[in-house]
Amino acid sequence: DEDFKLQQPQDLVTVEAGQTLTLTCTISGVGPAGPVKWLKGKDDGVIVYDQTGSVPRVTRAENGSDNDFSIHIRDVQPEDAGTYYCVKFRNRLQGEEEFQRGKGTEVSVRAKPTPPVVSGPGRRAVPGESVPFTCTSGGFFPEEITVKWFKDKASISAQQPQITPARTKSSYNMSSTVTLTLQRDDVSSQLHCKVQHPTLTDPLTGTFQLRDALRVSPSVRVATDSRSPVEVNETVIFTCDVEGFYPGDVDVTWLENRTEVKVEKVSKPVETPQGLFKLRSLLEVQATEEKNGSAFTCRVVHDAQAPISETALLWITTLAKG
Repeated sequence: DEDFKLQQPQDLVTVEAGQTLTLTCTISGVGPAGPVKWLKGKDDGVIVYDQTGSVPRVTRAENGSDNDFSIHIRDVQPEDAGTYYCVKFRNRLQGEEEFQRGKGTEVSVRAKPTPPVVSGPGRRAVPGESVPFTCTSGGFFPEEITVKWFKDKASISAQQPQITPARTKSSYNMSSTVTLTLQRDDVSSQLHCKVQHPTLTDPLTGTFQLRDALRVSPSVRVATDSRSPVEVNETVIFTCDVEGFYPGDVDVTWLENRTEVKVEKVSKPVETPQGLFKLRSLLEVQATEEKNGSAFTCRVVHDAQAPISETALLWITTLAKG
């Protein structure tokens, strides 16, 4: 057995995730009876290949060869990173024992980060409120990664991203947070998180529509089409203008002296060029004497918030008898 040599020439191999990895091992001379295997890890290594069977992704480079035991590992993933050993075993009565081991090949897998995902606050915020936004990406190797934030095309300063090892410790995850003070016109703005990594030719971008984090409350105004006071039996139209709100989820009701009045035509919100919404609701009232001094209230419930109300009074001219 003295002229037996096992050669594992590769010290370090770097491969892109998804590609095929080739690990080289050759033997020469006459050795003892026993198999050649590939193990991952030095002590109690996991068997990657032996001559009786292997991991489905692992195949011999030279099928049936007696001296070339190189292998291919296809569709390499970050968790395949580690040190691989080509090992010759000797058959013994009590089983196999290690006879000669290669020096080991350290494999690192360059993996692209997953497309970044930007998440906003758990609830809608009002203009002037500062809220955090978080950008996450993972599964990348090596560790170096840069993150840049933009509101539309304007750059936003952010703290250094937090980088943590993944569960297998063969790839990394990233989290970056930025705090933004929302504005009324942010309903048409976007927040972008751009991630750059050595495996990428162009940065990956995650986008968040700021309107999904924004609530703009409406202004409510009630007016009539007639000069006050009005004649008896005259038809008066009350107008309720609900303007500048987002989102478009709104419920408008009319009250006459605190009692709800049924409206024939229910108005629907209309989107403005600024991305906000507006609505006009009309109430038709017959000016009878008993309605003199009545209060007509437009009550607006926007996005399940507390009601906003505006009231107008109906004054009627009472004609002298005789």
